[in-house]
Amino acid sequence: MAAFLATKLETQKISIQDANNVAHHIELPTSALMLLMNIPGELAEGNAVQVVPIHAELTTQKAANILNVSRPHMVKLSESGTLPFHKTSRHRRVLFSDLMQYKEKRAKESNKALQELADQSQELGFINETFQA
Repeated sequence: MAAFLATKLETQKISIQDANNVAHHIELPTSALMLLMNIPGELAEGNAVQVVPIHAELTTQKAANILNVSRPHMVKLSESGTLPFHKTSRHRRVLFSDLMQYKEKRAKESNKALQELADQSQELGFINETFQA
């Protein structure tokens, strides 16, 4: 599959054999082919894989599960304006795309804070330079 991806085309034509060894030719978006390549690796590492449309609306519980936080914390994030949401009747819904933006922002902030701590530790002499990555 890597050879297909190296062409940088938007779609790829591939051939799949069924149980009777009959070849079926299909055309897939390159992004779908990339997804198919990544799934076995994630499963091999013990990670669950779920395909979610970017425009999907999630319940606060599903959003909380993705962020690995409690549902009440998720509601707090929504109500404080930290994470956009809308209501369908009484229920809050979070767009998957908004959730992923928040998750990426949170990861960048965490990495920045860790780097600042490492830098400060080095300045104070707590970390020997030979152990830095």
